[in-house]
Amino acid sequence: MNSRYTNLYRIFFLLSDLIALNVIFLFLLSRLDALPAADMKNYTILYMASNAVWLVWSYVTATYVIYKNVKLKLITRRTAASLFLFCLSAVAFAVFVNFKYDWFFIACLLFGFATFILISRLLLISYVLYTRTNSRFYTNVVIIGCNEISRSLIGMIYNHERNVRIQGYFDYNAADFNHQDYPFLGDIKDCLDFSVANQISEIYCTLSPESSAELYQLAEDAEKNFIRFRFVPDLRKFIDRKVHVDFIDHMPVLSLRAEPMEYATAQVKKRVFDVVLSLIISILLLSWLLPILAVIIKLDSKGPVFFTQKRSGKNNKEFSCLKLRSLKAHNNADGAVVQVTKNDDRTTRVGRFLRKSNLDELPQFLNVLMGDMSIVGSRPHMLKHTIDFANMESDYMVRHLSKPGVTGWAQINGHRGEIKQPGQLKQRLEHDIWYIENWNVWLDIRIILLTVYVTIRGDKNAY
Repeated sequence: MNSRYTNLYRIFFLLSDLIALNVIFLFLLSRLDALPAADMKNYTILYMASNAVWLVWSYVTATYVIYKNVKLKLITRRTAASLFLFCLSAVAFAVFVNFKYDWFFIACLLFGFATFILISRLLLISYVLYTRTNSRFYTNVVIIGCNEISRSLIGMIYNHERNVRIQGYFDYNAADFNHQDYPFLGDIKDCLDFSVANQISEIYCTLSPESSAELYQLAEDAEKNFIRFRFVPDLRKFIDRKVHVDFIDHMPVLSLRAEPMEYATAQVKKRVFDVVLSLIISILLLSWLLPILAVIIKLDSKGPVFFTQKRSGKNNKEFSCLKLRSLKAHNNADGAVVQVTKNDDRTTRVGRFLRKSNLDELPQFLNVLMGDMSIVGSRPHMLKHTIDFANMESDYMVRHLSKPGVTGWAQINGHRGEIKQPGQLKQRLEHDIWYIENWNVWLDIRIILLTVYVTIRGDKNAY
């Protein structure tokens, strides 16, 4: 499935699910006896809430996210999770709001919607399995050049493209193909005739066109016959990882990674999002909660309410990170470089609760307003730890290409707290870099919602 069809999948299933939810709701509503105006208002609120809740949970669980290589287990798991959370939320809404609903109505609504989801996903799974076993949907491919690149390419194709069938190699010289998985089909000059005769859809060329000028002509002739010709350059001498390609006019420019936040428009979006949400939280939450927590902290132990410490920010620039004090007071905040451990005797009684509930991080929304931090990003580390971790992992400083965050992709995936071994740091770093390379506003919203969920559920690494 290419990007066009994956987008069609998202739109089709999103619309069909919403239409089904609304049709089922309205049908059940029409079967109820005549409702007073007050009750109709209550059902209207339930109607709007059910649509909003499904959109939220389907987004949080990435129900409609599908990649070229369709993973049926992943689709099933995500759909089941979103449906379970939707049903749970609908029942909770009906229980806790001050409205009276017909429970038979709600049961029929949830059962009907779950039945539609089940049938539609079974149809999807059946279609995917059918296309994977029916030769009409296969993409036939040949490869020019038998070398290390072509062998690596074959492995990658089969890991990501289930419906591809590789027919064999073409090369100038008949190398020893006894040890190859695919046959030698002939000289390169025979490639086009073979491709036309055998309904080949794509030709992958692993040879350099600079050394074989006729490859350009072969590429043009292939396109005239509606066969896609793809060059696979050998960049291993320069780079051995996934790269990002930009163009300056017609000149390709390779970068080590994509950075969506690098663009000015993206920076404006993220900054506006940070400021607006931080202002809302500051006005509605911090304005009354911080004074209460300040009194509790002062009553619990001696020392200041707030704890400030130099942390590494964007481009490794230092900034003063704000927290509610959760440890026993000491004179040198920047000198305290030992990470908090489980059952750490430096933690105060109130501090244990603050750290477990993440309430000690609330003042960092002020750091966001000051521009030192973002709501979502890599968690900032102490200066000493930045130096230590950079010596442990060569890519560690990459995480400082963006502003640090109050929460982050690594944190909601369980990579937080004390680092006891290098493997933990590597996993955290991989998540931080993935966030930088895949950022968008919707990802930030998803991470924030998951942060709330993880906080309510409890995190074993929060201590």
